[in-house]
Amino acid sequence: MAALLTSSSILMCPHGGTVSAVTSNARVKAAGDFVLRQSDTFLVAGCPFVLPPGVPHPCVQVQWVQAALQTQAAGDFALTEESVGLCVAADQAVQGAVLICFAQPQASGQ
Repeated sequence: MAALLTSSSILMCPHGGTVSAVTSNARVKAAGDFVLRQSDTFLVAGCPFVLPPGVPHPCVQVQWVQAALQTQAAGDFALTEESVGLCVAADQAVQGAVLICFAQPQASGQ
């Protein structure tokens, strides 16, 4: 079983930008923090990615393509450290996979 992603999880884009989760889940908690779900909004700030010849093309959000297969929270599939999220730019160009730096080790799901 993989650790759940919660509001205290630390996520980054592949270029070092910080990912912030905005969840509408106000009911389901794990280890004291709200469980993150596939339908939540994930915004990226501070991505320094630049396309040649020097055109800024930062990651701006994360789109989750695989959530937990069996664990749900508030009517949607929960996210775990094994979930797959893609960081995308404003033009929806995929920039790479989100980096999960910290997940809630005291709570897990499938």
